[in-house]
Amino acid sequence: MTDAPAVAPHPVSAFPPPGESPRDLPDLLGRLARRDPDAVVVLDKAPDGSTVPVTRGELWRRTAALTEQLRDVRAGDCVAVWLPNWSDALAWQFAVAARGARVIGINTRYNVEEVAHVLDRARPTLLALAHDFHGLDLLGRLRDAVAKAAAPAPAVAVIAGPGRGAPDPAPYDVGGGSWVPDLTGAATGRVPELPASDPDSLVVAFTTSGSTGMPKLAAHKATGVLTHAVADAATIGIRDGEHVLCALPLSGVFGYNTAMAALAAGAVCVFHPAFAADAVLDDMAALGVTHVVGGDDLVLRLAEAWTARPRDLSAWRWWGAADFQGRSRELAAWARDSFGTSTTGVYGSSELFALTSFWPPDEPAPGRWTGGGRVVHPGISVRVADPVSEEPLPPGQEGELQFRGPNVVDAYLGDEAAAARAFTADGWFHSGDLGTIVDEGVFAYVCRMGDALRLRGFLVDPSEIEMRLAAHPDVHTAKVVGITGPDGGTVAVGFAVPEEGRSPTPEVLRTWCADGLARFKVPDTVHVIDEMPTTSGTNGRKIRAATLREWAAQRA
Repeated sequence: MTDAPAVAPHPVSAFPPPGESPRDLPDLLGRLARRDPDAVVVLDKAPDGSTVPVTRGELWRRTAALTEQLRDVRAGDCVAVWLPNWSDALAWQFAVAARGARVIGINTRYNVEEVAHVLDRARPTLLALAHDFHGLDLLGRLRDAVAKAAAPAPAVAVIAGPGRGAPDPAPYDVGGGSWVPDLTGAATGRVPELPASDPDSLVVAFTTSGSTGMPKLAAHKATGVLTHAVADAATIGIRDGEHVLCALPLSGVFGYNTAMAALAAGAVCVFHPAFAADAVLDDMAALGVTHVVGGDDLVLRLAEAWTARPRDLSAWRWWGAADFQGRSRELAAWARDSFGTSTTGVYGSSELFALTSFWPPDEPAPGRWTGGGRVVHPGISVRVADPVSEEPLPPGQEGELQFRGPNVVDAYLGDEAAAARAFTADGWFHSGDLGTIVDEGVFAYVCRMGDALRLRGFLVDPSEIEMRLAAHPDVHTAKVVGITGPDGGTVAVGFAVPEEGRSPTPEVLRTWCADGLARFKVPDTVHVIDEMPTTSGTNGRKIRAATLREWAAQRA
């Protein structure tokens, strides 16, 4: 963090012109198509790895054709989209919104229980399912989920994906019928109009992390999506025609908001339906990718692949970084020193949208590499409140980050009681995150409130200890959790995965921590393990702190 009393504003983009924001979600794409129908808007990946360009006009015509074929979808219905990062997923989002309905994205990694939970909570009337994707038995999972769920079986629309012919829909009937959308002829022709939809209707829902149980389904209105997309495009500084990497799943809030920001700026979405570091690096070099949004887990894999085979990534201007594994600082330094990339820590969630805030480029590093920053538009308000009394706290004091604005969740599908729990009596959203206010609209993220450690009377962010552990040359990844000690107080327990071929001892790592940290922050124990327990969610691969707490308690 810097001690400066204020943080400079984000840069402002000229697209779209003031007062000319899209009228509804489909119009976001429609304006691009009318402005330049032949410009490429998405680069798809075919099964053989080749790139399939999709123009703005083609995607808009496909959206219009799909909207017509979704005439049985009624306003207020929910449509589940179980697709990887294909341009089809965008067409489904825009077409469903044109019908006044909402999309719930399903991660292709979801298991049977998670899919059944989504079916019960969202109760989709229709489900768009990827055909034969990446060797995954999505149909088998869907059949088992329908059998487990109490909700009626949805109709299934079978989607072949880029560069593939239409499959037989008959095997995909799980009880509600099945069909293949006919988009023949949508690649060429005039740019059609679509009827206006209600911008105050719910258009998309995201599953939350589910760290304390099955995930909630956080839904947002079209006005929130549009406002956020335009603001993100402007504050990030994405320019018309630039290439934005879209490697995170569109079913998750980070992937979705990145793609929407790219569209709002008139940029090209570089889609990768299945992440492979070498293929991503090849595209970044060949296409001159300028912007990347992702966790340190994603960029770590890119850095390792680049070290093995360097490419020219000099076009890479900006990385919006989420620190999932404690490696973002060293990776930010690598990107800066290797390519001149500017990294900023970002903040967001399923309930608040991703890229809700980030630090402007003139904020000094390494403070710029941490979570938080300036909110992306003045309609978003943030305050810090005492977690117990809920009284607002002054700048500099740690408390719960609370938010108001069009980015905040509008409903939880299938769980009306969740909304009552999510907001304060005066209408602020409980983020569950610990942070401090730096200036008006500017905040620093500390950690999840449940992850903060109370060590000998001091509130400690575990990432401070993790960064010290990870700085040891023999450590690849580090995580610190707290458990109850013999005297009833909290003790810090570290876990470290060594670099390949290295074998640091717990005693050496504790000494290393003692040499760089206050005495009360030194972990009581450090366990050296082969790999971290992780969960692969829609926004990246995160370390499962709850599992580590169980291991720590067992080993104690």
